[in-house]
Amino acid sequence: MTRSLVTLIDLVAAVRHAVDVRTGWTDTADLVADQLRAHLPGPEILTPDQRLGRPDRVAGHLLHAEPDGAFSILGLVWRPGQTTRIHDHITWCVVGVLSGVEHEELFDDALNPIGVRDNPPGEVSGFAPPGDIHRIRNVGDETAISLHIYGTDISRVGSSARRFYN
Repeated sequence: MTRSLVTLIDLVAAVRHAVDVRTGWTDTADLVADQLRAHLPGPEILTPDQRLGRPDRVAGHLLHAEPDGAFSILGLVWRPGQTTRIHDHITWCVVGVLSGVEHEELFDDALNPIGVRDNPPGEVSGFAPPGDIHRIRNVGDETAISLHIYGTDISRVGSSARRFYN
C-alpha cells in the first residue's frame, strides 16, 4: 500500500472514533481536529493530476464518505487567486492545510469582519455553526491544498455551505 492510502485508512479510523463519541458539534469538531493533527497527511494524499487543481474554480476531491453519512473527507486544491464566497456551513467542519497558505477572513452574524488568519501547512482548525461565517482565499503564488472533514456525507448533500452572503 502507498503511504497516502495507509494515511487515509488511519485517518478515517481516527475520525470514526472521534465521531462515535456522540457529543455536540463544537466538541466533535475539536475531537476530529485533534485526530487530524495526529494523522495529517501530506499533499500526496491526492494524485498528481488531482493536485493540479482547476483553472476555473477550487477543485474538490472526495476521498472518503462514511457509509452512514456521519462524515466525509475531501481534498481541496486552491490555485493562486482562487477564493470562496462568504459562507457558513450546514454542519461542523475541520480543515488541515497540507501545502501552500490559506488566507481566512472571519465574520460575525452581521457580516462585520472579526478576524483574519493565514493558515500555513500543518495548521488545523475546526468550527461548528453558529459562528462559522468565513471566506477562504489563496493569496499566495503557489497552489494550496487542504483537507476538509465535514460532519455529513458531502456526496449526498452536494455542498457544505448553508448560506452564501454578499
